[in-house]
Amino acid sequence: MQSEEHEPATADYRQALAEGWLPIREVAKLTGVNPVTLRAWERRYGLLVPRRTAKGHRLYSSEQVERVRQALTWLERGVAVSKVRALLDDAAPAALPEDNSPWGELLRHCLEAVIQVDERRLDELFNSALAIYPVQTLCERLMLPLQQQLAQRWQGQFGSTLENLFYHSWLRSKLGSRLYHYNRQQHGAPLLLINQSAHPLETGHWLCAWLASSAGCPVRVLDGPLPIGELTLAEERLLPRALLLYSDQSLPPAQLNRLLADKRCPVILAGAAVTIHFNELADLRSNGQAELHLAEDPLQARSLLQDLGLLHGGPA
Repeated sequence: MQSEEHEPATADYRQALAEGWLPIREVAKLTGVNPVTLRAWERRYGLLVPRRTAKGHRLYSSEQVERVRQALTWLERGVAVSKVRALLDDAAPAALPEDNSPWGELLRHCLEAVIQVDERRLDELFNSALAIYPVQTLCERLMLPLQQQLAQRWQGQFGSTLENLFYHSWLRSKLGSRLYHYNRQQHGAPLLLINQSAHPLETGHWLCAWLASSAGCPVRVLDGPLPIGELTLAEERLLPRALLLYSDQSLPPAQLNRLLADKRCPVILAGAAVTIHFNELADLRSNGQAELHLAEDPLQARSLLQDLGLLHGGPA
């Protein structure tokens, strides 16, 4: 029996290839997901619906290849494969810049700088954009789309660890120096922002900190997960105006159950963890034990801080 990976060159097969469809072996090469797994995702979980040739062999569109990469991103965040389809189907398409727009060109150049591990070039691009665009606009139109494209590129991509380490180190250094100077000019209780993800190369919390700090809010950043039991200790010692926990990863159930316990200030949970645990978090909020606010990304977190009156100096 002819295997699917060695599809004979029938007329409908050649026509599909000419139209841009990809056989399963090519999808496996592009994404790093082997054909056995791709078939299982289709049969067991309905993640993919490939086109079939007259002989029943699978062909995939570029959109489906992108869907595989998005699925890998959720799996890396700790989501069970059985829950990935709902997240993919419910997620609104990201508003990426058009390829021929100034933002699209800037995004491509930044992406190339990361791929080339070119710190000077990435600095120049970022600094030039920051000189003419507000922080919120730059985050929305460049930094978040760049982060999304990098996350998808790094799925099964050789060199992804190098690029990831470079980008995380650059972003932490770039934004960390700005937070330092902002904090020296601002007064009052800080926003305590903690990377609650176990992922060692999280970047979303730095964007949250940058957005808040640039709006006039003093910020303290802890760049690593803090045990839930020590959150109360952090509150006692730092007396923050609010506690912002960021995670793009799935959180252990015990953390969710204790999230609201003994909190003395508003608690904001931000990042993809909000999407992953939406139902559980809704139940926690209904208990009314403390203030819990949810934001799926750094821009939503910034807007929420604004609505709560926690920016522009906030409580003293």
